Amino acid sequence: MKYLKHLIFAAIMGSSANVYCHAQASLESIYPQIRDGFAELRKQVVREPDGFIKYPYLIPAGFYSQLWDWDAYFMANHFISKGQPEYMKNWVMTFSQGIDDDGYVAGCMTKDGPRNVYSGRFAMKPFLSQGAYHYGNATGDWEWLRPIYNDLKKVIDYRKQTQCDSTNGLYYWEIAMQSGADNIPTMNYFKEDTRSFISADATAFQYGELLAQAAIAEKLGYKEDAKAYTAEAKALKDALNSICWNDVDQCYYNVDRETGEQYRRIGYTTFVPLMYRMTPDDKAKQMIERYMLSPDHMKAPYGFRSLSKSDPDYNNKNIIVPFSNWQGPIWGICSYIYSIGLHNYGYDDEVKWMAETVGDLMVKDLKEYGTMHETYHAETGEPLAPSNFKYRTPDGKIQGFVSWNLTMENILEGLLNNNWMLLELPGM
Repeated sequence: MKYLKHLIFAAIMGSSANVYCHAQASLESIYPQIRDGFAELRKQVVREPDGFIKYPYLIPAGFYSQLWDWDAYFMANHFISKGQPEYMKNWVMTFSQGIDDDGYVAGCMTKDGPRNVYSGRFAMKPFLSQGAYHYGNATGDWEWLRPIYNDLKKVIDYRKQTQCDSTNGLYYWEIAMQSGADNIPTMNYFKEDTRSFISADATAFQYGELLAQAAIAEKLGYKEDAKAYTAEAKALKDALNSICWNDVDQCYYNVDRETGEQYRRIGYTTFVPLMYRMTPDDKAKQMIERYMLSPDHMKAPYGFRSLSKSDPDYNNKNIIVPFSNWQGPIWGICSYIYSIGLHNYGYDDEVKWMAETVGDLMVKDLKEYGTMHETYHAETGEPLAPSNFKYRTPDGKIQGFVSWNLTMENILEGLLNNNWMLLELPGM
């Protein structure tokens, strides 16, 4: 019997080893195709200075030709990983020059100036100080931030005045479209829906912003500011885990600001705190295993969904206008943010699975179209938006969606070369 047990154990281990080798082989075949394809696509996202935008800047390509806040933030970090950190500095400087006297800065910049939509309720997402920190950390250059340091503080103060709930100190989006997860049902997304939700993603991004500003203050010698921002970040983390965490359901929920009740819907926003290690280890494991890895919720045949399959609004419709579809389809940015959270808590095997599935979808796109899509059908892998490639490069090549899909290369480099782009911040 003992000998039989050894045989069974050896067979199991051999099978596991074979699966592991297969995964590695698959990643190794995907990686060079992504790397080489992205080398060409990176050229499509770079634009020369134009009008209000005084520095070379990054666009998503295809349908989108503007300088957007989080698209360019994640792309600029990708460019840092490629030895081109200047695009992050350019991004910070461009958005900094759009800050008004109150500290408001729009989430989109064009050659004609800031693009104010929704009556000025489309403020930039909380990434400005984080981008400034990542450039400084990559180059060792901090003094360029001294002239705009007070502007960065002003933006943080504006967000605190306009998007921080006075009763608990947690953050909300003035309108869900501001979050970038355009129509996600975990919060209000139609203009006629006047509800306001404390949001796990808004709070997590602001937590990162406070940690980044604390690190910048430390580098520039503003010790008291550094202490204050660090303390504020810690209080934000504690409040998130106190108010948004549900012990019974083992997850974060957004919270209706009027009623104080948790809004019990699971989607992309639920998992953003994992990116910043805001979740205690035991709770993170509960949430990941109960929801992220469940076929009934986030884990689909072709990657991790943007909305739980159990949500009544779950669908995989092909939508860009009037807003992109965050109600189910696979997104490159979700895949990247999920990968950081999973890696932070020791789930690299799950990151490998995701990189194989979503990476393969992107490789198929590169082979068939020479570009990529914005979203993919979670159940079939079918490429969704854009449904037709009407945009072309000057030399006539199809121009699809590039943007933060570039971060797939960073996920693969983390898995294969232990060269992760985790966007870590001091104090996380």
